[in-house]
Amino acid sequence: MSRVGKLPIKLPSGVTVDIKGNEVTVKGPKGELRRSFDPAMSITISEGHLLVTPPADNDRYAAVHGLTRALLANMVEGVSKGFEKVLEVVGVGYRVQKAGDKVVLQTGFTHPVEVVPPPGISFVVDGTNRVKVVGVDKELVGNVAAKLRAIRKCDSYKGKGIKYVGERIRLKPGKAGRAAAKK
Repeated sequence: MSRVGKLPIKLPSGVTVDIKGNEVTVKGPKGELRRSFDPAMSITISEGHLLVTPPADNDRYAAVHGLTRALLANMVEGVSKGFEKVLEVVGVGYRVQKAGDKVVLQTGFTHPVEVVPPPGISFVVDGTNRVKVVGVDKELVGNVAAKLRAIRKCDSYKGKGIKYVGERIRLKPGKAGRAAAKK
């Protein structure tokens, strides 16, 4: 059995779970998520906890067991607390602005780049150089944050671009630094 899969998922107050076959719907104060799981996995609710049990104790089911439990835990956490990723825009003249629902990025291109959030995602702009991607679906929040970052990844020589807050960018020395090191 999977070590992760054995752990019960505590249901916080205000979160309801509806199980119909292999489809699970989780509702909470932040929203609602629905997902289908492997029909071999048995998902049950007992005493305010979600439990996932595999049909047999072998390697094939151990991986799916842990995955199912992790996805369910993310659904429960998403509808109760929500998820967010914070991105930082670094560079002279680089900035981010909110225009209605969408975000307008000025990152050194000849034109500003507008990003429209998909359903279930919202952007929160802090100042002129930080943007938060907020939502209930962890997978979708991470995907949208990665697409924002891909618009202008950080340059490895000057460090200009879009990065996650807390991400370290290793800067290369460049021509002048390389020549000085050889002497």
